[in-house]
Amino acid sequence: MQTTLPTKTPRIEAVDALRGFAVMAILLIHSVEHFIFPVYPVEQPGWLDVLNQGIFSITFSLFAGKAYAIFALLFGFTFYIQYTNQQLKGRDFGPRFLWRLLLLLGFATLNAAFFPAGDVLLLFAVVGVVLVVVRKWSDKAVLALAIFLLLQPVEWFHYLRSLFDSSYTLPDLGVGPMYETVAEYTKAGDFWTFIRGNVTLGQKASLLWAVGAGRFLQTAGLFLAGLLLGRKQLFAATEQSGRFWVNTLMIGAVAFGILYPLYGLVGSHEGIVVQTVGVVLDMWQKLAFTAVLVASFMLLYRKESFRRRTTALRFYGRMSLTNYITQSIVGALIYFPFGLYLAPYCGYAASLLIGFGIAVLQVCFCRWWLSRHKQGPLEALWHRLTWL
Repeated sequence: MQTTLPTKTPRIEAVDALRGFAVMAILLIHSVEHFIFPVYPVEQPGWLDVLNQGIFSITFSLFAGKAYAIFALLFGFTFYIQYTNQQLKGRDFGPRFLWRLLLLLGFATLNAAFFPAGDVLLLFAVVGVVLVVVRKWSDKAVLALAIFLLLQPVEWFHYLRSLFDSSYTLPDLGVGPMYETVAEYTKAGDFWTFIRGNVTLGQKASLLWAVGAGRFLQTAGLFLAGLLLGRKQLFAATEQSGRFWVNTLMIGAVAFGILYPLYGLVGSHEGIVVQTVGVVLDMWQKLAFTAVLVASFMLLYRKESFRRRTTALRFYGRMSLTNYITQSIVGALIYFPFGLYLAPYCGYAASLLIGFGIAVLQVCFCRWWLSRHKQGPLEALWHRLTWL
């Protein structure tokens, strides 16, 4: 008898659904923000103002900084899947992944053209190089580097230096003036100026903002964490992974309960403390809440009733790149001056409803498309170009 060795790791539906949850949450945040176009109704009834503020607080408390973190975590996990599949065939996926990251720059440019604050895909394409560097490292080495990056060493360096030099200030990356320029040409409404500015100045501002906000190192750390979760098979529905997610849920909840009030206390200070320690605590409390969200989702997905109710997320997650980019295009056409220009007429509540409407339309499209194709249109294009 002959034994056939596996040449591909099985697809994990829970990961597809979790990715769909993250991309849909990003859509809702961006819709409430008018896709980084802060123009809202000037006057509105008191009750509507209260409703809008409540929706803004709830949406951002639940998803801001967390949806992106889940997306980043799963980016690292996807690399594990791709690398392992090629390793089973006797190939090193590292060099090919570098080419894949270069292609991602193209998709980042397409998305940024309609998203004036720059694009997270650019950050992923740049930071993703770390996955190639560590692809053959031991689990302990990868874990050590992930922890080091998530501790935000650059922010601590700035803070400690300020303790010994009271005149020390953070490097001025010039992000504020860049975004002011972005806001000016966005409000002007000239389509081609908008496109040119977004893919140049907008992308530069986005990348520099990520450096100053602690997201650069956090993204790298999350990539490595996703890689480790894949190596340990912790997204699979096993008894070991179940215990892991229960422990993650408890630790994340306790950590968030401690870090969130600490972040509030530091936020009451001024100057370099807020810009360094405040940034660190903000990243940590969001990371802790992200752990709660991911662990809760993974544990709930073990229940048949939850899986049935979240089937749409699974289709949505399988076409995450297509959905992520098309939501920016649709959002720009809805809110910006060169489109319908609904921004001055939509408060947070109306914008959230529009976000849900876009999500429903995208889910319907995903179901229809995947009934006829194995991958989404942009996913298939990325795959084909990867293996040129």
